[in-house]
Amino acid sequence: MRRGILSKQSRTRGKVPGAQINSSVFVFVILIIISAVLLLLSSRDFISGVKNTGLSIFSGIRGSIYEVSSFTSRTVLSIRELANLRKEHADLLRQLDRFEELERSNAEIYQENIRLKEQLDFSRTLRYRRIPAQISGRDPDNLFSAVVINKGSYSGVSNNMAVVAWQNGTQALVGKVIQTGAFESLVMPIFDNNSLVSARLSVSRFEGIVEGHGNWEAPLIMNFVPRRAREEINIGDVVVTSGMGGIFPAEINIGRVNSINTLEYETTLLIEIVPMTDFSRLEYVFVIEAEEAEYSDG
Repeated sequence: MRRGILSKQSRTRGKVPGAQINSSVFVFVILIIISAVLLLLSSRDFISGVKNTGLSIFSGIRGSIYEVSSFTSRTVLSIRELANLRKEHADLLRQLDRFEELERSNAEIYQENIRLKEQLDFSRTLRYRRIPAQISGRDPDNLFSAVVINKGSYSGVSNNMAVVAWQNGTQALVGKVIQTGAFESLVMPIFDNNSLVSARLSVSRFEGIVEGHGNWEAPLIMNFVPRRAREEINIGDVVVTSGMGGIFPAEINIGRVNSINTLEYETTLLIEIVPMTDFSRLEYVFVIEAEEAEYSDG
């Protein structure tokens, strides 16, 4: 028994020196590694590399911060500039609207001056007492026929005075005054159903009566023209007032021949006439008297 114990102790004592050697080697290796690291850290190249690396990292961070701040500044400036541009754009649009309105007004005034000049030039050629007037409305009881002018008895207008107009360089008959107020008058145009105008063909000189159909778009009708005049009348011939009856002065244009109809068993012709007055664009007129007189503008 004792021998076995001694034998075990002997084996144990034999292993201790080897373990100590291994521990010493391990410590030695650790020391070498630490020395190498310290040597590496203390070298100039390493320190320079670390500095360069740190500088690069810092430069990158600083560059990123600069780019971010620069982008933010540019964005803020762009937003502010965009707001200013929008405001300027809105101001320019308002100015453009005003300029366009002024341009339209100037164009309207220019056209109005041209029309008034034409009326003035025509007025100077009239041999009759004339009263210039403007269409101011329609008769509420006869919207498609009678028209209202802005001159009345205060300006010298009276019933049965003839009314003419100047359009496209041509004088043409409009109608006659049928009702007069102090400052306005009612005019019955030649296309009214009740309108009768003594007329003649300007070339052949055959006479007849021109009647209306109640609509300015419908042609006028010239009746009581002798049937034998058929060969002397042509499409496009001008029909003028004859001066008979004492209301309408002679030789005022009424319209042009549009068609000539010969009715069986009738001794007269039925002639359709297109009025020279464009009633859809009628603005200014002149009220005149059949006899010659001194000019008065009312």
